[in-house]
Amino acid sequence: MDVDLIPHHDAWDAGDLACGPMLLALKGRLERLALGQVFQLVTRDEGAPVDVPAWCRLTGHRLLRAAHPYYHLERRKD
Repeated sequence: MDVDLIPHHDAWDAGDLACGPMLLALKGRLERLALGQVFQLVTRDEGAPVDVPAWCRLTGHRLLRAAHPYYHLERRKD
């Protein structure tokens, strides 16, 4: 499936931003979404395949799909 065809409510291309600053910015972007909405993240940081799933587990957001450099996250449903 073409990742651009996965329905999402917002998207962000974080480029080569390191995972630490990227995850902090991602937190704010996800907080602007309604509960259960989907966010598409594009990140070329080499640590993302490990860091993004770990961050989702820690924060309660659901990782729907990970195909580096594309990640689809569902905002936690608090």
